[in-house]
Amino acid sequence: MTDRSTQMALIGAGPVGLGMAKALLEHKILYEELEADDDLGGNWFHGVYETVHIISSRKTTEYADYPMPEHYPDFPSRQQMLEYLRDYAEKFGLRKHIQFHTKVVMAVPLADGKWELELATGEKRIYKGLIVCNGHHWDKRFPNYPGKFEGEWIHSKDYRSPAQLAGKRVLVIGGGNSACDIAAEAARVGKTSRLSVRRGYWFLPKTFFGIPSAEMMKPWFPVWAQRLMIALLLRITVGKYSQYGFPEPDHKIFEAHPTINSELLYYVRHGRIQARPDIARFEGKTVYFVDGRGEEFDLIVCATGYYVSFPFLPPGLVPVPLPDGSMFSKDEYPRAGTTREAVAKLKPAFRANGTVTAASSSGINDGAAALLVTSHAKRPLARIVASAVAGVDPSCMGLGPIPATRKVLQRAGLTIDQIDLIELNEAFAAQAIACIRELKLDPEKVNIYGGGIALGHPLGCTGAKLLTTLIHALQRRQTRFGLVTMCIGVGQGIAMIVERV
Repeated sequence: MTDRSTQMALIGAGPVGLGMAKALLEHKILYEELEADDDLGGNWFHGVYETVHIISSRKTTEYADYPMPEHYPDFPSRQQMLEYLRDYAEKFGLRKHIQFHTKVVMAVPLADGKWELELATGEKRIYKGLIVCNGHHWDKRFPNYPGKFEGEWIHSKDYRSPAQLAGKRVLVIGGGNSACDIAAEAARVGKTSRLSVRRGYWFLPKTFFGIPSAEMMKPWFPVWAQRLMIALLLRITVGKYSQYGFPEPDHKIFEAHPTINSELLYYVRHGRIQARPDIARFEGKTVYFVDGRGEEFDLIVCATGYYVSFPFLPPGLVPVPLPDGSMFSKDEYPRAGTTREAVAKLKPAFRANGTVTAASSSGINDGAAALLVTSHAKRPLARIVASAVAGVDPSCMGLGPIPATRKVLQRAGLTIDQIDLIELNEAFAAQAIACIRELKLDPEKVNIYGGGIALGHPLGCTGAKLLTTLIHALQRRQTRFGLVTMCIGVGQGIAMIVERV
């Protein structure tokens, strides 16, 4: 454990992270900026396609204390945005405070207000506080329709260049900025370009009267007046969206983020993009829409947005208010001040020279966990690959996970080396060690956030707790397969393998 409790931890070196870093420096607040990538820039460095340009204007996007160069166009490109962010970091001396290739996999609040951070390397650090600027354009959200599409299926996050669209029959799902950009690219280089939307959008051109749309919206200009002005301009210059095959918006302008694109309606009028309604189902490469029409496609691009995710924060921890008004928000079982010398003085529980003591057994405490197991979900965390139950002689209670694990691995068609993380129910240290040795488990994969001996044994919810912990651990580590095992009285053992999805 590395003590950095005099400094703040700042996660992310994208546009927001850099702005926050400058503010910390100005106020002489010690900090370390932790960035998982090998360079700064966030989404502009790793997440956008080659031909992208900003939809807001240069003047509304730049930092207030560091204007973009005058020679930049109204809508800078990806490369120009990246160069601007790098210049900003150099100008204010931010780069030297950034630790690249430093991915945070877990951040836990401590009782004294400090934070414990675990890095992907396994290193743990204590910080004075935590500031999160990790962005949200990374946790891809996919739509879910009946059937299976047998062509190429990608998210807009995976789109990089027009070469991916060249000569293909392309369907883009969504009506946001990325969807319209990609549909326009497909109109130029693809065989066909279709855009499927399930609701009405406000499609605004990038400029009005030669002025970027975003710059026309002044703070002193009332919202009702902005809406009236834009609606009037659109009716004059565009007409009704239904004339282009799109549904009319079901909401007022600015109640949802408008789409800023000057090419979509242009290409629709030229027949290069055709509007389609929502999807009903897939059959092979054929997509059936809710209006009954069917059409074949080679590639579907899902421009369907992102989930706002913070995978390094403990998602399973729910604060509980107590009768005295305080908040129960931290596991109370781990005992501070425990020493090796104190543990060595404890008497064995079963035999005079035994190894099982109160310190090498799982303590009994309160706990609760909830799981939803279903055959169909829009966004499951994991799927059950296989499960197995086995038994051993009751005199060997605790070793049941050994035959159960061997059986479940065989059913899943996997080897133990393919398992990324393991939640092994710890009744006693001796029992856990025996299972680890017999199954040849990698100790670095077992109970990575603590087992029953460290955290306690919540009677009545052990299985749910172990599985919940495992699934969230797979999500945080971005690994694939997990194994959970339990030993039960009279020699029974249970094992299950899950896969992160």
